[in-house]
Amino acid sequence: MWELTEKYSGKRQPDTSLFLPFEMRQRSRLRVKLENGESASIVLPRGGILRDGDLLRSSCDKVVSVRAANERVTTVSDNDPLLLAKAAYHLGNRHVALQIEKGFLRYQHDHVLDEMVHDLGLTTEVDNKPFEPEPGAYARHNHSHSKND
Repeated sequence: MWELTEKYSGKRQPDTSLFLPFEMRQRSRLRVKLENGESASIVLPRGGILRDGDLLRSSCDKVVSVRAANERVTTVSDNDPLLLAKAAYHLGNRHVALQIEKGFLRYQHDHVLDEMVHDLGLTTEVDNKPFEPEPGAYARHNHSHSKND
């Protein structure tokens, strides 16, 4: 069994891939089945999120490409950027993980959220697609309220 213990930023081609939904890409400890059929465990520092395209290196020097798996999502699209901005505001106000792209928003399917978006005048499409939400305002920073920083 492979033990994936660190992110890899080198140029080597991956030995295999790993498809995970967003919920599982937020975990730092996980047993998984790789695309090549082998088993692996992920043992990473806590607090990180694996993104589509990230590379992980195993303790036996194998490289695995992390891929966003298809999952049940709602896609909201419209030609009116103001309507999309309003939907993004209301979804963000509910702390919904949200993928924001040019011309569309995407979130993990929830019929209550779909109804709210419909009430704003937008249409939704439920499908199985990869989900890659925004990382969040503090994801790239070591945010602390300590006076000693």
